[in-house]
Amino acid sequence: MSEQVTAIVLAAGAGTRMKSRRAKVLHEIGGRSMLGHALTAVRGVGAEQVVAVVGHDRDQVEQALGQLDPRAVVAVQEAQLGTGDAVRVALDALDQPDAGTFLVTYADVPLLSAQTLTELLEGHRQAGRTVTILSSVAEDPTGYGRILRDAGGDVTAIREHKDATDEELKTREINSGILVVDGSFLNRAVRALRTDNAQGELYLTDVVALAVSEGRPVGAHLLEDVWQTEGVNNRAQLAKLGRVLNDRILAHHLAEGVTIVDPATTWIDSDVTIGPDTIILPGTQLLGATTIGAGVTIGPDTTLRNVEIGDEASVVRTHGSDSVIGAGATVGPFTYLRPGVVIDAGAKAGAYVELKNTHLGPNAKVPHLSYLGDAEVGAGSNVGAGTITANYDGTNKHRTVIGEQVRIGCDNVLVAPVTIGDGGYTGAGTIVRQDTPPGALTVSDSGQRTIEGWVAKQRPGTSSAAAAEQTTQEISGGE
Repeated sequence: MSEQVTAIVLAAGAGTRMKSRRAKVLHEIGGRSMLGHALTAVRGVGAEQVVAVVGHDRDQVEQALGQLDPRAVVAVQEAQLGTGDAVRVALDALDQPDAGTFLVTYADVPLLSAQTLTELLEGHRQAGRTVTILSSVAEDPTGYGRILRDAGGDVTAIREHKDATDEELKTREINSGILVVDGSFLNRAVRALRTDNAQGELYLTDVVALAVSEGRPVGAHLLEDVWQTEGVNNRAQLAKLGRVLNDRILAHHLAEGVTIVDPATTWIDSDVTIGPDTIILPGTQLLGATTIGAGVTIGPDTTLRNVEIGDEASVVRTHGSDSVIGAGATVGPFTYLRPGVVIDAGAKAGAYVELKNTHLGPNAKVPHLSYLGDAEVGAGSNVGAGTITANYDGTNKHRTVIGEQVRIGCDNVLVAPVTIGDGGYTGAGTIVRQDTPPGALTVSDSGQRTIEGWVAKQRPGTSSAAAAEQTTQEISGGE
């Protein structure tokens, strides 16, 4: 597209029906805020400039904009005087408010795609129009502005529901509110708008009537996929569109060679990527920027957020976030990966294992029932069941380093900071408080001490004392 495109994203609405302390446009769907979806769509058509119009919950929305699109221009609509006023505010924030083509869209229409907007822009340019509206046909058009056409099919006006006649209300083609307008006309038209309507607002849609009155070409791009123009005003609508979006995301991955055993219980966010021949088992949630290689098995009952997984890995009944799982590694079942975990190729984090800020080297294994925090486990090492890295001294956290080809016995406590040298062993039940050299065996066995008769003396009258006395009598023959 040769001509400059400026996108205006309207995000000033109050969203009172959400009944939320969070700005409406910041509620998430498919792992992105609705505002994030809108910005992704307009940047996807190559918009050189983006102007976001904010109003209610201004501070929240501006902060989010700074993270989502730092290049976006922020325009403030102090009073809610209608969509026409919002666009005027946006134009006032630009150095060249009449240059190029303007795309006007909304921050609460999360299913609208960049492809649809591209088609809208291309149709506008090819037809040589001044205004092109994105329209759709609704089963129930109640509340929507109607697209009015003449006998030849040309658009003559957009009539808001409250201002429409009974005959006009029979029309099912509705205005989405999304349109493309030539900048030179738009800048002049919004400043000519009037409030003589049922709501006493400045309607952006009135620019259509002005264009028609001047004999300018006006048309509508009819969108068959009506879901893309569905807006969100309450949580029920948010959930409804969330389901639709998830179904579309799943359909995309299925078409790309991913097996999803039970789509009804599988949720995948918009930014997730999955390689072919991966199998997603029931009850799986893949969230955030999770990236999955080819031939991976995930699930059942697994939730991963911002996790990178290499080819041929297996992740079963696991909750993980902000971690990396290497090719051919195995994780689970009932494993918890906290942020900062790196599991190298062929390594294993097994049943009931919790890892935090820990690196498992190639083919290292933590098979079961262990907690490793702030730890480094070298290649080929094995950590026995019940092992804990005591990484926190009450004030600071410290790191544990386990070398290569180390064998950690069952029920060990490694009191950080501590290093186990390459090829070392530790005995069962060992508490390691000092660094151990390579190839050493470390034990902390001070010998077993037994105090006979302790229960009878210290816990008389208890069930334990009674059982001990009975068994003692049986052994002694009742003497």
